Amino acid sequence: MSVVGITVGFDLDMTLIDARPGMAAAMNALGAESGLPLDGEAFAANLGPPLDDILRGFEAPEERIPGLVDRFRAIYPEVVVPSTVALPGAVESLRAVREAGGRTLVVTGKYGPNAQLHVDALGLDVDEVVGELWSTRKAEALVAHDARVYVGDHAGDIRGALAAGAIAVGVTTGPCDRALLLSEGAEVVFESLTEFPEWFEKTFAAVP
Repeated sequence: MSVVGITVGFDLDMTLIDARPGMAAAMNALGAESGLPLDGEAFAANLGPPLDDILRGFEAPEERIPGLVDRFRAIYPEVVVPSTVALPGAVESLRAVREAGGRTLVVTGKYGPNAQLHVDALGLDVDEVVGELWSTRKAEALVAHDARVYVGDHAGDIRGALAAGAIAVGVTTGPCDRALLLSEGAEVVFESLTEFPEWFEKTFAAVP
């Protein structure tokens, strides 16, 4: 099976990058500004779900949520992006796809422009970034870009991959453990992306 032309999708938070310190700081700053009991540490420990759902979980008044989302997105570039690092194996995994003649795609629940800031700041070799898609809705972008593999750390990522008919690859660098990711239907689960390049090469090795 040739890898030339294959598209591989990746989640962003806790799959390719670790933005937890900045995310916690941004949410705590939003709480201080708004006077609402927003828990940055709890937020950062379960990255993935849409921001408006997170705010509802913190019992933010529904009528305030659009403004809170806008303000968080405004805070984000200066607070979150500078403190974010690439996770082990992220650069190498993207390179493995590229060197095999494939394309790379980021599909994330994060606001697209802020996701792109991370990609640019860390110099990640990504062809396309699609934001504001969560769980099975990620299939919209995966199908549109004909992604055959999707890699993520959250149960929602596995659901999105399967909804798109893609191979679901899990990593336990986020809030979900191996058992949960497998139970959701992941074909393989890694402790980190350092294991991805070898798996990718073996799974999609070109047939002579």
